[in-house]
Amino acid sequence: MDLEKIKISFLGTGTSQGVPIIGCECPVCKSIDPKDQRLRSSVLIETQDTTLVIDTGPDFRQQMLRINQKNLDTVVFTHDHKDHTAGLDDVRAFNFIQKKAMQVYGEAYVLNTIKREFSYAFADYKYPGVPEIHLNEINEKPFYINQTLITPIRGIHYKLPVLGFKIGNFAYITDMNFIDDSEIEKFKNIDTLVINALRREKHISHFCLDGALKIIKKSNVKQAYLTHISHKLGLYKEVSKELPKNVHLAYDGLIINI
Repeated sequence: MDLEKIKISFLGTGTSQGVPIIGCECPVCKSIDPKDQRLRSSVLIETQDTTLVIDTGPDFRQQMLRINQKNLDTVVFTHDHKDHTAGLDDVRAFNFIQKKAMQVYGEAYVLNTIKREFSYAFADYKYPGVPEIHLNEINEKPFYINQTLITPIRGIHYKLPVLGFKIGNFAYITDMNFIDDSEIEKFKNIDTLVINALRREKHISHFCLDGALKIIKKSNVKQAYLTHISHKLGLYKEVSKELPKNVHLAYDGLIINI
């Protein structure tokens, strides 16, 4: 089975507050261009034997409805911040459709947060209709979901250890502001990299535009897409003109095939 061929759907490409931000009157937040309107960051990845989502933020339900998604095998978490986990309850729709528990993968600290934040799903006596979740602990070692190999990529989000993931010729990195050269080797020369680029000015916990471009250049990837974007980066049409030919601003609804 050729598992190199994968489809990536960008469910959300915004930062923790999304774009537009509540109450903001800046040009980006007031833009009517759909490519400037961003839900919280998440991607749907479809291989030949697995359909998975990386992170279920507060917009997860809306994102699934927007693409009319009918099946989902797995959720994989990068870390435990609310803008990446808050929508997990809505996997219960897939429980009903598929009549099985949702397989959820994350590091030990992430799973502990999930058990605390969604304690009702793990109670001895569960309320009818709560999500059915089966937790799978991962670390920095590669693991399989069915026959799809997933290679974790370690990075740092201020002081928090977080994971990105490589699947075939695709890698997804979000909420990092540091990644060691040894980890960059894991995705060097691949076809497609997605990496966070919060804004132009330096940030304490995220790569910004210059930092993301440096990682892209160092890793020598063929194509790169910027995600986890705030309103401070600028308008889609204007920023796109500034980028190298192999670098693109991702946007909600974008689909790429590798």
